[in-house]
Amino acid sequence: MKTQHKDEICRCPWVDLTKPDYIEYHDKEWGVPVYDDRLIFEFLSLESAQAGLSWYTVLKKRENYRIAFNNFEPQKVAKFNDARIEKLLLNPGIIRNRLKIEATINNARRFLEVQRESGSFAKYIWGFVGGKPVINTIRKLDYTATSPESDAMSKDLKKRGFKFMGSTICYAHMQATGMVNDHSVECFRRKEIMSL
Repeated sequence: MKTQHKDEICRCPWVDLTKPDYIEYHDKEWGVPVYDDRLIFEFLSLESAQAGLSWYTVLKKRENYRIAFNNFEPQKVAKFNDARIEKLLLNPGIIRNRLKIEATINNARRFLEVQRESGSFAKYIWGFVGGKPVINTIRKLDYTATSPESDAMSKDLKKRGFKFMGSTICYAHMQATGMVNDHSVECFRRKEIMSL
């Protein structure tokens, strides 16, 4: 990873500055609080697809996922049947893992159940951080992979029947959707997001 020159914007140390799409994701999306249920479902689905892989692998396939999974509309994904699963397994634009594909469909059904119960999925999931972002103080690459909140979220999601929702995946979701602000103290986005 190249070092930053003093006239360059300072970003989180995990950003690979050789990948423009990664930089754009960091600068525009990562850590911005998300309250839109459809977008929350998209992030949950992509993060569960990431299990065992790098986030960049999934990020590169994001547009293909949006097409394959009806723009992550949970009502539509919940209706996917065995024939649709077989078709998805032939799609080279996504990660062709049967368990992960089946988990996304299952999770759409569970997602709708939570929506009905809580009024919105956002209301439910933001409850794990008391309704507002947790602001962490990150220096260098001292990122944590889980937290008590992600442990609680994972436990509750699994109890509700969600799949591929371990604490590490839940914490990655919390970082991506701004439930925690894990931009490093030097990163230009940290204060920008805090002022949103």
